[in-house]
Amino acid sequence: MVGERKWYMKGVVITLLIIGAIFAGFPVLWMLLNSFKPNSEIFAWPPVWVSENFTFDAYVEIFNNPEKIRFFINSYLIAITVVILTLIVSILASYSFSRFDFPGKKVINTVIVSVQAVPPIVLLIPYLSLIVTIGLYNTYGALILTYLLFTLPYAILMITGYFNTLPKDLDEAVMIDGGTRFRALWNVLVPVSIPGLVSVGMYTFMLAWNEYLFALALTKTNEFRTVPVGISLLMGQHAYEWNQMMAMSVLGSLPVLLLFLFFQRYFIAGMTSGSVKS
Repeated sequence: MVGERKWYMKGVVITLLIIGAIFAGFPVLWMLLNSFKPNSEIFAWPPVWVSENFTFDAYVEIFNNPEKIRFFINSYLIAITVVILTLIVSILASYSFSRFDFPGKKVINTVIVSVQAVPPIVLLIPYLSLIVTIGLYNTYGALILTYLLFTLPYAILMITGYFNTLPKDLDEAVMIDGGTRFRALWNVLVPVSIPGLVSVGMYTFMLAWNEYLFALALTKTNEFRTVPVGISLLMGQHAYEWNQMMAMSVLGSLPVLLLFLFFQRYFIAGMTSGSVKS
């Protein structure tokens, strides 16, 4: 009876996982199929799964349109810059929190956790006012600073937790050999912490790449807008370019998908180490 019950529960779990996978994967499949259809067939009834008029027109239109290409260039530029700055600042801050005791350390930690808990939409109006006041409205700097505000608390918490798992003897060994703390950090701790850093980098890239609300509010021209905003601009006053929206969504999903496929081992290891051992 115990064995039968075990197999029954296993079957239920597998069935639920399959249902969940279908539920999650169906919109992605539908998006991909619609990107190869003429605009007129997308809402055809009964639904057309694979169009007889299979076409790459939506992708050709995107790649032949410099304005749409600009959205992708902006997204890459902003996301990569945010990842680099987040990692540099969070590594230095996390090393300080992990290795030193200083006045106000607990207060600063509390502030970091509190900032992480604040919903970003609450900050939209005051942050927009601040960006306009300091003259960064409709610039790359506005989006980069905004996303840093969102990513740094998480990054510092994660990397501090990872550094806490590494013995201080590593630092001391480098300093005994005549090295500095800076050398101990970058030559010893950082290479050992690659899984945690990859995890933070992927989270940061995904946030900067996918964010829509602030990218829309803090820019007014297509020169600085990103892919999520570019997709929304395909919804015109009189017509929607559904096939191009689907094609841009497919192209916009590829960087995150490829990142996860290539670095999933580090991502999972980093998430586990940073959350459980800290």
